[in-house]
Amino acid sequence: MKKILIIAFLLGITFSSCEDFEGWNIDDKNPSEVPAGYLITSSQTDLAIRMTSTSVNYNIFKLLAQQWTETQYTDEVNYDLTGRDIGGNFSLYLYRDVLMDINEAKKLINADEFLGATTKANQLAIAEIMQVYVWSVLVDTYGDIPYSEALQGVDNLLPKYDDDVAIYADLFTRLDAALAQLKTGESFGSADLIYSGDTNKWKKFGNSLKLRMAVFTADFDAARSKTAAAQAVAAGVFTSNDDNASFPFEVSPPNTNPIWTSLVQSGRNDFLVANTFVDLISPLNDPRAAVFMADNKTPYVGATYGVGSSYTDYTHIGDLWHTEDLEGLFMDYAEVQFLLAEAVERTLITGTASMYYNNAITASILYWGGTQAEATAYLAQPTVAYATAGTTWKQKIGNQKYIALYGRGFEAWSSWRLLDYPNTFIRPAISGEAVPRRYIYGNDDADVNGANYEAASAAMGGDSKSSRVFWDIKGVGN
Repeated sequence: MKKILIIAFLLGITFSSCEDFEGWNIDDKNPSEVPAGYLITSSQTDLAIRMTSTSVNYNIFKLLAQQWTETQYTDEVNYDLTGRDIGGNFSLYLYRDVLMDINEAKKLINADEFLGATTKANQLAIAEIMQVYVWSVLVDTYGDIPYSEALQGVDNLLPKYDDDVAIYADLFTRLDAALAQLKTGESFGSADLIYSGDTNKWKKFGNSLKLRMAVFTADFDAARSKTAAAQAVAAGVFTSNDDNASFPFEVSPPNTNPIWTSLVQSGRNDFLVANTFVDLISPLNDPRAAVFMADNKTPYVGATYGVGSSYTDYTHIGDLWHTEDLEGLFMDYAEVQFLLAEAVERTLITGTASMYYNNAITASILYWGGTQAEATAYLAQPTVAYATAGTTWKQKIGNQKYIALYGRGFEAWSSWRLLDYPNTFIRPAISGEAVPRRYIYGNDDADVNGANYEAASAAMGGDSKSSRVFWDIKGVGN
């Protein structure tokens, strides 16, 4: 009887005296609602870590690009994606830690009654451009992915996988809307670690991303790509290295570049420069070689890709990648200039491909500490000059773009899939497998979201490393 009375008393307090105790459980020093700016900072940090890292648990793009190889443990360079659930981990981090944070930031921005109209519009536009970038990375990595039904939490725990073609079409639409909404004025300020709230820089990034998407999809939909590329160039893409979309890692943990964590802080010697990269760059007298690669071996000796190699016997990764605060790059001016050269060759825009090609190489050399004189001398070589460097434009641009994308594995692998150059990639001796054209889905997807997983797998021609994202068209250059 006593216990019943106590319960009744407590229930009475609960239902009749709510106002008397309102605010008792609020901790003013630890707010339950996170500011939108904090979520933007957090999402940019997580994105930079995931795209820059060389963790074999989720980011093996530098290995897929055959720029680096492994020493003792060789599962990943032999394309074992299931042992560590690489496909599952990478998508998890981008969905949970990046896209979800940006979504929550958007909700808070929309609900903020004190934001001026221009500031609110700019914040929402920047958040949208960030999401379009992340979605494009996911499509480029997997093909069909959860999209229209994703990010709904408990409201939909089993989202369908949307067609990659349809997703890209929607991303073009979303990007156009965001760019139209972005105006000169305030946005996130210092909470934006990429551009410090500079809306003009974000507009250039959005247009440069649009150009990349247009070039990537040109073999699939030439008409749309031509329109998109022309619009991006007219609106304004990157014009110098000052426009680079980069992330400022710091000298003190935990905000250091994750490559430093893998190469230095871990105390391990797991990676070497692969022979596939060394053999391409060494004959070219490239001034960036001394930055990209260490001088522990003269001449450079690349470790055979895909087999175990002694760390002391082969060329090490350059000293710059052993520094804590090496910035992470999402996109740079050199890449944009290469994209413009490709756009000219694909007749998406008018112009001179050789000029953009020269601009790209020069920008890359200058970015990595070289001089204009070194760039001029490098470009004068018959093996580099646009007129004589190869038999096709894809070979000329593909080889030099690949070199300029050193250390940016995702972009280098994507460029190789698009252009099929360099054509010097090898099958690792242990597995004998061809370079994957995509990440496979997560290990648990078939069990957790079976029907939708099966439908997506069938649409992709099987959940296979050899299946292709829609823009990676077999028979076009390969």
